[in-house]
Amino acid sequence: MATRASQGGRQYSLVARDRRFGYLLVAPVVVVLLAITAYPLIYNVWNSFQHNVINSGLPPTFAGGANYQRIFTDNQFLPTLAHTAGFTVVSVAVETVVGLALALALNRKFRGRGLVRAAVFIPWAVPTVVSAQLWKSMFDPQNGWVNYVLTALHLPLAHTTWLAGTWTAWGAILAADAWRNTPFVAIVLLAGLQVIPGDIYEAARIDGAGAWRTFTRLTLPLLRPALMVALIFRTLSSFLIFDVVYAMTGGGPGTSTDVLSYLNWQAFFVYSDYGYGGAISVALVVIALLIAAAYVRVFRSEQVL
Repeated sequence: MATRASQGGRQYSLVARDRRFGYLLVAPVVVVLLAITAYPLIYNVWNSFQHNVINSGLPPTFAGGANYQRIFTDNQFLPTLAHTAGFTVVSVAVETVVGLALALALNRKFRGRGLVRAAVFIPWAVPTVVSAQLWKSMFDPQNGWVNYVLTALHLPLAHTTWLAGTWTAWGAILAADAWRNTPFVAIVLLAGLQVIPGDIYEAARIDGAGAWRTFTRLTLPLLRPALMVALIFRTLSSFLIFDVVYAMTGGGPGTSTDVLSYLNWQAFFVYSDYGYGGAISVALVVIALLIAAAYVRVFRSEQVL
């Protein structure tokens, strides 16, 4: 008994030592991450409670909750929130459906599969601003490729000034965003498909399950963890979209394509209002955390059921 107790104590000591060594190894990374993320977050929270307009020449003064109250009284914030939420829902739905279809196709065995996979994933490697400028030129009403193809095929909207109308501008932004980010969804879901055992599908075929029943009863439930990761990342990324809007429309025409991140950028860099900009930043962080928590809660409840 004493020997077993000593062996148990020795094993516990080794585990504790390994744990401490692991903490020591990750400590530099944690410090760097805290320096990069914690300081700006704390600074934004501090700014959000200040009257801090840089160009005014006045020192920051305590504002209490005035900047947060301004969020709900500003005639721009709530419409911009609606724009952002609508774009997020539509873009995530489109990218998830198309990404899942791509993942299912790329998971099949066919000749040249490796080359096709590489080609599909190329858009995700293109920097966002570059892809946004590319799509902006494609939607140019005079020299753009989109109008040229529509005219050649005698299709509707062949002479559309895409970025001058509200709905057409949103369509152009959605196309640019989906082209670049759908491959990311496909990558994540393809990784999830790769770890599903083939024996399960063989058993389903033996039991006479059709393709749709196999997809809904086997593939989707087993793909849930990968789907959760893809949805969380894409929802947060779409909700915080900035660069595509900045490069393609600048929030126009008028303010019809304004999103929250663009409104935040304007507060900081156009109006130099660090107090209001800090409040918008904090609101964005809180909303993003709530979205992520909602996804985790939904997927965990489904697993329990």
